Amino acid sequence: MYPSKSSLSVISLACVAALALGGCSAGSDTSAQDAGGKSSASSQASGSANSSSSAQSSASAGQSGAASSESPSATPSPSADTSAKIFDGKRYVALYGAPGNPALGVLGEQGPAESVTRVKQLVEQYQPHSQEKVVPAFEVIATTASSVPGADGDYSDEASVESLKPLVDEAEKNGVYVVLDIQPGRSDFLSQIKRYEELLKRPNVGVGIDPEWRLLPWQVHLEQIGSVTAEEVNQSLAYLAELTAKNGLPQKMVVVHQFTQSMISNRELLDVSHPELALTLHADGHGTPGLKKDTYASLLQGLSPQIKPSWKNFYDEDTPMLTPAETYALTPKPWVVTYQ
Repeated sequence: MYPSKSSLSVISLACVAALALGGCSAGSDTSAQDAGGKSSASSQASGSANSSSSAQSSASAGQSGAASSESPSATPSPSADTSAKIFDGKRYVALYGAPGNPALGVLGEQGPAESVTRVKQLVEQYQPHSQEKVVPAFEVIATTASSVPGADGDYSDEASVESLKPLVDEAEKNGVYVVLDIQPGRSDFLSQIKRYEELLKRPNVGVGIDPEWRLLPWQVHLEQIGSVTAEEVNQSLAYLAELTAKNGLPQKMVVVHQFTQSMISNRELLDVSHPELALTLHADGHGTPGLKKDTYASLLQGLSPQIKPSWKNFYDEDTPMLTPAETYALTPKPWVVTYQ
């Protein structure tokens, strides 16, 4: 399920994905587990939430120095269009994955035009349950966690801008919002986000920050859940806010993925002050409905009211997957619902 750098088996990935919050052993019953991590791009192994938490304390110190020291300094341009708010009267339903790679999610199971049709069909199922307009969206894996370091040593495969353009072009023509999902490995979020500045200058393109796949210099995927500090995330937020302002773009969506508390250290310090950005916390785990709901409630405790709650449905790993009506019956009602 990795890209070309990996040869890991699907069975291994399915097991380690289930480890995230409840622990896992070979042949264990997933119905007795909490909502696990993603079995997408490169699902990682981990211990229990407690063991992840102890690892996070060292991650907090290490990543502050590992993150890029470069940060934007310009005052937001007065030409920035902050009147068009992402979540004003709008909710979103998205397909997740990588173009041309069905192993990484449903977005890769068909071509760009067919993906537009598929996500719009999902939107039609959600609209009767929403007072707000439901907008179609794609979350596109731009950089993918890898099992091997590769030539640059960062354990992340970076898709080229050119390879993503056909899908982004088709989305833009059809009113589909696009989120570029970043899985940086041993790199940092800001460095990888900057690779896609050309695409981020488009009005319908935002960013997904995926801490599960953020490694410290001595870590590798499939041995632990990754983690990120609020400080590193804030560097990316500052860059995106400045880019949006300088180019007079409408407000950008930033999706922050999380399924264990330890994945984001000092989460309360996330900078929610940028009017150019709309932040949403994506409860990104799979499992039984009851366990997923418990995880959702836990992740939202102490969350800034300026960060909207979001949810992911898994076609294969959820047992069973919630229907559109059940998904929108969640409390609080999710603003972004992603399908993988």
